[in-house]
Amino acid sequence: MAYSHQHVDGSSIALPVGKVVCIGQNYQDHIAEMQSKTASEALFFIKPNTALCQLAPAFAIPVGRGAVHNELEIAVLISQSLTQATSEQVAAAIWGYSLALDLTLREVQASLKQLGRPWELAKGFDGACPVAGFVPAADVAHPQQLDFSLAVNGVERQHGNSANMIRGISQLISEMSQHFTLLPGDMVLTGTPAGVGPLQSGDQLQLQLADFFTVNTKVS
Repeated sequence: MAYSHQHVDGSSIALPVGKVVCIGQNYQDHIAEMQSKTASEALFFIKPNTALCQLAPAFAIPVGRGAVHNELEIAVLISQSLTQATSEQVAAAIWGYSLALDLTLREVQASLKQLGRPWELAKGFDGACPVAGFVPAADVAHPQQLDFSLAVNGVERQHGNSANMIRGISQLISEMSQHFTLLPGDMVLTGTPAGVGPLQSGDQLQLQLADFFTVNTKVS
């Protein structure tokens, strides 16, 4: 089934399916667990729209390409074009907020890092970005205070709060727009907290975004 942006109530959102622009290393605890270094410049990368898929009722992971890790992130859906945008322009262009998994082929990524090559093979494969339905921005009074979590087989694996981002949502999207024009239907992933780890076929997942929604899904 082809991906389309969905409201949290299951209805379709009248926006095209665009690219996914991501930020890496936006939570200090994840930087520490990956034994990475904090840099002054943001780490941005892009997933193609073919990476998008619906989170529920199930999603697939690659087979035979090494470990596939979960990276739970707050997703932001863009409704207006943004080029060299201010934080105020960013706020006006946000359609809503959701949760997504930045699925990562960890061994492939490690190999690419060693070679000094880009991450697309590890981050941009088909189905690499399962996404839940979006909560309209007007319903989210405090987007920089959103609690979110992921449980795998009944055990909490990731738990974060947007208040702990190194770069806040408006700031990071503004910075992105200095390099990439964001178009209506594009999606922004805002970074993952600590707790990344391998997923297996048959795993049962539960994702929660504050008091807005809980999604149950599985790895097919």
